[in-house]
Amino acid sequence: MKDHLKYSMEIGVAGSDSNVGRSRDQYEPLDRPLFGESSNRDRLVNLVVGTLTGVMVLSTVISAFAYQGDTSVKVPNVYFALCVLFILISHLILIYWYRQGDLEPKFRNLIYYNAFTMLLLCICANIYIFVVDPSKH
Repeated sequence: MKDHLKYSMEIGVAGSDSNVGRSRDQYEPLDRPLFGESSNRDRLVNLVVGTLTGVMVLSTVISAFAYQGDTSVKVPNVYFALCVLFILISHLILIYWYRQGDLEPKFRNLIYYNAFTMLLLCICANIYIFVVDPSKH
């Protein structure tokens, strides 16, 4: 026990001011951050994926309620939009857990995959909402 305390004292306490400004490789094994430091490239990818997904989900939900083609509300359009919203909620929870450090870094790929499938679902929903029904012509 004394050896462990002595070693801890020698390398410093994680999160102390002595660790500020260090790169990931400069940390001792016990002080190394769990997820490393994020690069500008990672931040840019997260921003682009998040913005694109958010815009598509928002446009799908607005389209389901606003664009009806006639005056009656089409229940399948609203149902499709609600399904997209429920998937978005679970996606946001996953992102929240990841940012809190509760999930391992390998879950970042799952977050990207979920965002991609949500984009495809939004495209499908928008096609369904905006397609002109050929039986009406």
